[in-house]
Amino acid sequence: MPEMGSADEAVIELSKAKMALILLASCVLVALGAWLLTHDAAVIRTNRSFRFFFNEPAFAYGLGLLSILFFGFCGVVAVRKMFDKKPGLVLNSSGVFDNASGASAGLIPWSDVVGSGVIEIQGQKMLIIQVSDPNKYIDRGGAMRRVLNRASYKMGGHPVAIPSNTLKIDFPELVALFDEYRRKYGGR
Repeated sequence: MPEMGSADEAVIELSKAKMALILLASCVLVALGAWLLTHDAAVIRTNRSFRFFFNEPAFAYGLGLLSILFFGFCGVVAVRKMFDKKPGLVLNSSGVFDNASGASAGLIPWSDVVGSGVIEIQGQKMLIIQVSDPNKYIDRGGAMRRVLNRASYKMGGHPVAIPSNTLKIDFPELVALFDEYRRKYGGR
C-alpha cells in the first residue's frame, strides 16, 4: 500500500526490484537480437530452426535489429529509473504526478482529467488517463520524449499511460487509488 503523506497525498515509489527484472529481461532480449544478427544468411534460409522467420534472412536480421534497439532503450530507461529519486506516482488534491515510465506525463491537474480506462499491451496492464487536450501532453519534453509520447498515443489512443510494473503497487490497487482520488478531487 502506498505511503500516505500530509494533506491527503498518496506517494507511490518506483520499485527498484521490478526495474532490475526489466533490465535483466532487456539484456536477454538484446542478446537474443544480437544472436540473430550473427547467423549467416544461408543458414537462415536452410535451417529448420529458422522457420519462425520464414527462413528469410532479412526478416530475421530486421527482428534482431529491432530487438536490440527497442529492448536496449528499455534497458537504458530501467537503469535511469533505478537511480531516479523522485516517486513514481503522486496523487493529491492538485492532480496526479506521473513519473512511472520513460514517457511519463509529469503533473496532470484534475481539471485536465476527463476519464480513465485500462488497456493491456503484450500482457502489461496500464492505467489510461484521458485528458481534455491530448496534444498538451504529447508535446511535453524533449524530442525523444515527444516521440515516446506520440508512440504511446498511437498504441493506446491516449497520451497518458501509467504502468504498475515500475511501481511499488499492484495494478488493482493502482486503479482503485486513482479512482478514489478522482472521485474526491476530479469534479472541482
